[in-house]
Amino acid sequence: MPRIIAGQAGSLQLESVPGDATRPTTDRTREALFSWLASRGWLEGTAVVDLFAGSGALGGEAASRGAETVLLVERDRRAAAVCRRNAAAVNHRVGRSVVQVAAGDVDRVLSGPTGAGPWDLVLADPPYPLGGPELAETLQRISAVLVPDGLLVLERSARSAVPDWPAALELLESRTYGETILYFCLRSGPDEAEDEGEAEGEAEGEQAPADAPGDRAAGARASAGEGPAQPL
Repeated sequence: MPRIIAGQAGSLQLESVPGDATRPTTDRTREALFSWLASRGWLEGTAVVDLFAGSGALGGEAASRGAETVLLVERDRRAAAVCRRNAAAVNHRVGRSVVQVAAGDVDRVLSGPTGAGPWDLVLADPPYPLGGPELAETLQRISAVLVPDGLLVLERSARSAVPDWPAALELLESRTYGETILYFCLRSGPDEAEDEGEAEGEAEGEQAPADAPGDRAAGARASAGEGPAQPL
């Protein structure tokens, strides 16, 4: 059974999805992923969406470690039901309603009001057979719901072809853990209008918050490639 590794809900046992319709991220890979995210400030106070959520373990881990809001998106009915029960367990443990569930196709949810975000962090573990133009279209939708300088972590089989990244996503690095590869991608930064707004704010003596997405992105870029992952 999956479990929450650390944070307010640490050691909480989660329900697994029956059958083989989903592919859970291993505890070792999840621990490595969340160590990367926590050390770079991508969890505390952020808005997170967990796509192709399965049991919702990734989103639950993000909530346990300080995410402000988490949305689990899952199409399979049995898995979505498990997500709801696991979300309720995590919310009870952390003492507030952090994790919500959207049952439905990922592309449809991202195109609607529930999944439109914007999100600081997107965690996506699509089925391995999903690839080529279909995966590229999903990645395009993901880039549209990320905040400028938001982060996408995409989980794939280490044997899968490298995805065709949309122009709005910048691949920072990839890390391989056994049979799994994680891709870390940043959405392109603020557009010209946002840059002008920031310039006006600076002129008026305003300062961006210390945990602004741009600061997290700068830290991620600076640390990209540090400590190469060892096979597990």
